[in-house]
Amino acid sequence: MEPVVWNGVGSTEPQVGAGALSSAAGARAGATRRFWRDVLLGGAAIFAIHIFLVQISVVRGSSMSPSLRDGDRLMVDRVSYAMTDVARFDVVVLRYPRNPELDFVKRVVGLPGDLTEIANGLVRVNGQAVPEDFAHICDVHSRGVWRVPHDRFFVLGDNRPISCDSREFGMVERRLLKGKVRVCFWPLDHFTVF
Repeated sequence: MEPVVWNGVGSTEPQVGAGALSSAAGARAGATRRFWRDVLLGGAAIFAIHIFLVQISVVRGSSMSPSLRDGDRLMVDRVSYAMTDVARFDVVVLRYPRNPELDFVKRVVGLPGDLTEIANGLVRVNGQAVPEDFAHICDVHSRGVWRVPHDRFFVLGDNRPISCDSREFGMVERRLLKGKVRVCFWPLDHFTVF
């Protein structure tokens, strides 16, 4: 600690020595450097999480209605499919096969090797009717039979009459899957965990 220097003869006002002033300035400068270092490290961590682990997506359109609505904000897990298999009924964000610059959100219905059939508004996989509590809007005009090749998936929108999905653009390659939708977090009245 710096000694207190008195202000001349007979003065009772203490004066802080020059060393104490430079210590205070150094402490402020150190705190400022630590603050900016923490801001930069925090920003880099958030950037890395966004690039490698989690993606925030905004739903555009109503092809997944009523499960997802136009404007919903989604948290997309970008790493789980590197460690686990894609499961039937996973809601996924994928690159549109005809224009990989666009992202689509769809539901996985057919897995590799499955025989998927649609007729009279009913979806069958390997001969079994698929329970689809999420697809409240059926498309009675859509029909077809598809065998899902290795490392590809058959995806459908929940709002079948207006959805652009595997019925139109075919099976989706695994490499086009960007991630699994984990949470619809906004708006709060539509908060959903998938």
